[in-house]
Amino acid sequence: MTVTLGDLAVRFGLALRGDPDRPVDHVGTVTGAGPRGIAFLANAKRLDELVGANAAAIIVSAKLADESPIDCLIAENPHAAFARIATVLHPKAMGPAGIHPSAVVAPDARVDSSAHIGPLVVVGARSVIGARAYIGPGCVVGEDVELAADVRLVARVTVLDRVSIGARSVLDAGVVVGSEGFGNALDEGRWVHVPQVGTVRIGADVEIGANSAIDRGALDDTIIGDGVRIDNLVQVGHNCTIGAHSALAGCAGLAGSSHVGARCRIGGGVGIAGHLRICDDVSITGYSFVTGDIREPGVYSGGIPAESATDWRRIVGRLKRIDGLARRVGELEKNLDSTQSEE
Repeated sequence: MTVTLGDLAVRFGLALRGDPDRPVDHVGTVTGAGPRGIAFLANAKRLDELVGANAAAIIVSAKLADESPIDCLIAENPHAAFARIATVLHPKAMGPAGIHPSAVVAPDARVDSSAHIGPLVVVGARSVIGARAYIGPGCVVGEDVELAADVRLVARVTVLDRVSIGARSVLDAGVVVGSEGFGNALDEGRWVHVPQVGTVRIGADVEIGANSAIDRGALDDTIIGDGVRIDNLVQVGHNCTIGAHSALAGCAGLAGSSHVGARCRIGGGVGIAGHLRICDDVSITGYSFVTGDIREPGVYSGGIPAESATDWRRIVGRLKRIDGLARRVGELEKNLDSTQSEE
């Protein structure tokens, strides 16, 4: 799509320094976007990139605007403005409205006439597919599912019975929503399966990355709030809740009945134990392991960063001696207390 800088400035409420009629049709880097591309620069430490700038324009903050040798759009948050402009210049293909001949759609399912149902899709009984929804190739939509307007299932997405997904949410390839939670009861050394009778409710404007899994609730529902971002290969266990506008990076895992508040940031590889609560506005750095409630906003870390093998063996050796050291210190403290009492 081709638009002018003036159009973008008006549409997104940005100040413009330069030619309002200059056309742009794609986004790129400062040095690689080309004469019809637009880039952004948010970090003053990268000002040297402007020396070789060859984009049509750049999105910058007011503090950096005077440094730009090319036309610029001025934004309070250049990265966010860039994201919105990129969405305009690179719209997702929605596919033609209608149902592909190879799709299998239950007779009592309700599919909006503007929705796209792709090849080899299965839509179960009584499910509702909203306006302009895109159901990509190989997707499975179970029974009694509700997909709101503009929902996008990219390809091979499985949405099982009674799941609901809010407007404009996007599920990337291989996502599974509503699979059985890990529910088992132990009886005399043997596992007894616990039926998972809840479902999953996903809010509006949610994005879920490839091959992530969202388990259905055991009794209550698993709930994903509005605007949540879930990266690839994330596991969300049964009965979990994730508050609005939180973000989970790749390979994070939430055990059953864990509750993450709003606007939280969960780093890659983080493990969150079950039946605990994390309050709003918490950031957890990558590969941390959370075993207890977090009741105060802030940044939390755990785990030991990688060391050279030699240093790591020395650290582990010292860790193994901590118990003995603690006992010796305890004995010394008791002896000291006894000595002080006698005196």
